[in-house]
Amino acid sequence: MSELRECAQCGAPFVPRREHARFCSTACRMTWNAERNGPDTAPLVAIDWSVSALIESAGRFAWAGSWDLSRAAVAASETVWWITLLDATLVRYHRQDYEATLTAEPSDERRMTEETLAGLRFVRNRLGLSVEPSTFIHSVRDEADWAWTPQPEPSLEQRPDTSRDWEMSRYRSYQVRLAGRNVAVSFDRCTAFLEQVATVVSAAENAAR
Repeated sequence: MSELRECAQCGAPFVPRREHARFCSTACRMTWNAERNGPDTAPLVAIDWSVSALIESAGRFAWAGSWDLSRAAVAASETVWWITLLDATLVRYHRQDYEATLTAEPSDERRMTEETLAGLRFVRNRLGLSVEPSTFIHSVRDEADWAWTPQPEPSLEQRPDTSRDWEMSRYRSYQVRLAGRNVAVSFDRCTAFLEQVATVVSAAENAAR
């Protein structure tokens, strides 16, 4: 059966159409925002701090070519965590600015960014199930670098239909956009995009003051 959630405003059960959906309708979302005298937002200082932490983590991994597998895998999982955390925060609290920034990209670049982020969400969810970080990357010795390792299709029989569809979509994105490709390059793409979204959010918030 499809996954059901409880609307954050009216409490009614609904089937989410988006991964981070919190409301059963636009009316409930608008009512929620109006009752709180403004948009449901994350503090700018938290976003700025998260961007800084992500940049530092991705920059640290860029020097991982000479590390052993265990150390590189831990560093990669840390960067995945920061990317997916910041991505989810911006999607949930600043969707308009997020989608505007994404839409501004050329269609091929937009698809690549979306699929790379989806693939990293797959990694995050697997790590959340105690899958070893070292199973996701392997050394490319000729290049003294790291690449994403192709993964077997996950077993999702016990998951609700909607959740299963989302996870399979993430898995396909991983296989298409990440598997066999350079880890640092994928981190750089996501970091640049999320930093750009955060800049747009900051500018919009400061202009509204």
